[in-house]
Formats: sequence, C-alpha cells, structure tokens
Amino acid sequence: MATSDHPRSRHHRDESPTKPNKKKKASHNQEKNLLVNLHSCSKSKNLSAALSLYDAAIASGDVRLSQQHFQSLLYLCSASLGDPSLQTLAIDRGFQVFERMVGSGISPNEASVTSMARLAAAKGDGDYAFKVVKDIVAVGGVSVPRLRTYAPALLCFCERLEAEKGYEVEEHMEASGIALEEVEISAMLKVSAATGRENKVYRYLHKLRECVGFVSEETSKVIEEWFCSEKASEVVRISSDLELLRAAALKNGGGWHGLGWVGEGKWVVKKGKVSADGECLSCGERLACVDTNEVETENFVNSLVALAVERKAKMNSCEPMEDFSEFQEWLEKHGDYEAILDGANIGLYQQNFADGGFSLPQQLEAVVKELYSKSGNKKWPLILLHKKRVNALLENPNHRNVVEEWISNDVLYTTPPGSNDDWYWLYAAAKFKCLLVTNDEMRDHIFELLSTSFFQKWKLRHQVRYTFVKGSLKLEMPPPFSVVIQESEKGSWHVPITCKDGEESLRNWMCVTRQS
Repeated sequence: MATSDHPRSRHHRDESPTKPNKKKKASHNQEKNLLVNLHSCSKSKNLSAALSLYDAAIASGDVRLSQQHFQSLLYLCSASLGDPSLQTLAIDRGFQVFERMVGSGISPNEASVTSMARLAAAKGDGDYAFKVVKDIVAVGGVSVPRLRTYAPALLCFCERLEAEKGYEVEEHMEASGIALEEVEISAMLKVSAATGRENKVYRYLHKLRECVGFVSEETSKVIEEWFCSEKASEVVRISSDLELLRAAALKNGGGWHGLGWVGEGKWVVKKGKVSADGECLSCGERLACVDTNEVETENFVNSLVALAVERKAKMNSCEPMEDFSEFQEWLEKHGDYEAILDGANIGLYQQNFADGGFSLPQQLEAVVKELYSKSGNKKWPLILLHKKRVNALLENPNHRNVVEEWISNDVLYTTPPGSNDDWYWLYAAAKFKCLLVTNDEMRDHIFELLSTSFFQKWKLRHQVRYTFVKGSLKLEMPPPFSVVIQESEKGSWHVPITCKDGEESLRNWMCVTRQS
C-alpha cells in the first residue's frame, strides 16, 4: 500500500508548485504583450487602438499595469494633441490614465509628467501643468524635470497673459538649474510687452542676447511689435550719462551696458544689412566685437589655475614638476603680450606624412614674424612649447639659433614635463585678454569643465586659426563684430536675424534707434 501511494505523493508534490508559476508566467506574458502592442500603437499613432487595449486590460483584471504601460499611453495621448479630431479624447482619457497611475501608487517619471503637463496646457489649465512638475520636484529621486517638462505650463500662462504665473514658473526653473531657451524667452518677452512691463521686456531682451546669437523670424516679430508699441515710446530714462554707459559697456566686454532704456520718444525700426567691417547700413553705427566680462574672465583664469594645481597633485612621476605658479610669476615679469601661440599645434600642422616633422622655419617662425608685423606696437607673440620639444630643437643646428634668440628675448616659454601645454597657452591668452593662435578645437575633457556658453564666446573673440596654402600663411582673425543682440550707449539696439546657411552677407539685422 505504501509502495502504491508513493508515486501519487511524488506526483502531487511536483504538480502543486507549478500552478502558481504558470499563472505568474502567463501574467508576465500578458503584461509584456500589452507593452509591445502599446509601443506599436505609439509608432503608428493609433490612439483609439491603444485605449482599447488599455480598457481591455483593466476590465480583465489579470494584467498588472506598470510605469511603462502608463508612460506609453500618456505619451500617445499628448502626441495626439495636434489632431483636432482626437484632441478632446486625448485630453479626457489622458487625465483618466494619469489619475489611475497615481491612484495605483506608481510614481510618474519625467516623461509621464511632461506628457501630462502638455495635456493640461492644451486644456488651458496651466496651474495643473505647473502642479505636476512641482510635485515631481518635491518628491525628488531619479526623475528630474527638464525644460520640456516646464515649458507647457510657462507657455500656457504666457498665451493666457498670466505674466505673474509665468514669472513664477521661471523662478522655479532657475531653482532647479534649468535655463530658458529662445522659444520660452520670446514668449516671456511677448507677455511682458503685452502687459506693459517694460523692465521685464528689457530683461528678456538681454536674456536673448545671452542665450542665443541671432534670433528666429518669429522672435524678431515679437521684438519689433514691442518697439513699435505705444508703451515702448513712453519709456523714458531720465539719466543718459554717456561716459557712465560707455564704462559699463567696457566692463561687460562691449556690446551692451545693461543699465536700462536710454533716450525718449518713438523708436524707429528698420531692417537692413551690416557691412563686413561691422557698420550698420541703416544707421551708420559700428557694432562691437563682444568679449567676456571682467567677472567671467577672472573666473575662467582661476578655474584654469585650479585645474593645473589639481593635475600636479595627481602626478605620480618621480621627476619633480615645477608649480604652475612659476609660470604665473614669469608672466607677471615678462607679460603684456598681444598674442599667444600654441607652438606644437602650429609646428606639426599637416606634418603627418613620411618625411614630416616639426616645421619651425616654414610654419612656426612664419606665424611669429607675421604677428609681429601685424602688431601696431611691434610686439612679439609668446610661444608655448613643451620642454622635450624645445630640447630637440636646440639639438638641431639648423634651429638652435632661432630658438635661443626666442628664449633670450622672452618670446618662448618652455612648459615642464608632466604638464599639459593647453593650460599654459589658454591661461596666458585669458590672462592678457589677447589673441590665441591655434587650430585646436579645444574639445578635450579639461575644456568640458568650463562653461560652454562662456567658452564659445571667448573662443569666437580670441582664437586665431591658420592655414598654409602652398607654403603661404593665411591667418583667420576673429570677426570684427559679434553676431549677437547689441545695445549701444546711445540707446540703439541691433538684432541679428537667422539667415540661410549662416551666410553673413545675406543676414538681415533689425536696427532700432530713437530720435533723441
């Protein structure tokens, strides 16, 4: 009897655990299939089919919906807003899906919140669009809002002329470390103009100057509407101290003073060209080549010193390495250069062939002589070369005399073993606010540590590129003026507008002046 019972007992033990496993596996497959089908609906933008799948899953009660299921549905709802025939359905069902998601205890991620904010904004409910963003910030965690998360609420408030609420969104964004871009700045400028807030308009014009070079056609129309408005003509600045305005512009790096509106009366708005040397052909004013301001430059210089010091601290070489401070002291003693040369970059330019090598007389010396001849004060540029490279040049009898002459005349500085030449030539150029001759794109990791917007502006103003065509040197100097919004001490404004293929000769500029 015991023998006959044993197989049945073993069979019972084997079978009972598999029942819940099979059920769990079937449920998992259903969830996976639903997600695949929802993604397929998203690709084909079939909202109705996706909602049918969702409704069937809810009705069955067998499918456990995850964050991914809800995210896919919310994305499809927000993506359907552009279809007038689906807009109402997308908004109503999107709100239902989101409520069920939150009610199920699933925390929405950034993508889901962005979709929900778009749906709320399309409904005209900027308050709710802003609320869902504030909720995700309050919770914290891995889901961090982005510009796209905030934009629906901000643009909704602007469209409804709720300026104060728009400013509140911007303040919240700044606290989260998120900057406005052109579309959002243009919207804020427009609502500020429409509600008569001239100081805010002034602020957003400068935000455009900081964040974008040239503006889109749409933004240019917003700016033009402001200057042509009655409110703009009523804006008066009582004090117009020209020297004060010039001093402020100089401190800022040129191209703007930031002290407020200048002049009085109606504004005259024209569209025209700017000559190759920077003269506005509409009013005759000369545009500035905008540099970084004093604070930015000082921070830039200090950050380079910090990088160099950090590098030295990490060095494991047995060979002693001189402090970067020795270079700083040397510059203080021999400084006031008008140009700094990345010697290795110039000497090795296009030398990657069989008989190629460091080209001193044909390339590096040619650049040195050309810059000396271009200097109005007849000043020699400063060359930066690594010690190993300089030693090799001194051992070559064809180069020794030139290199020794450079050293004795303080035209050449030798960077120490273990150091990075980049820090030296970049520091010197930033310190003296002078030209930097190099074709280096400056994309290395050390440059990534610097502010992108600042660094691009600095390079545009200071970097000199070069080529040698059949042995003949050609220097590509920085442009004589900057393609950015400019505000002069006379109170005029010049706004560059986007053009096809970036061809400067085709670019239109908005010239805004006042009669007094």
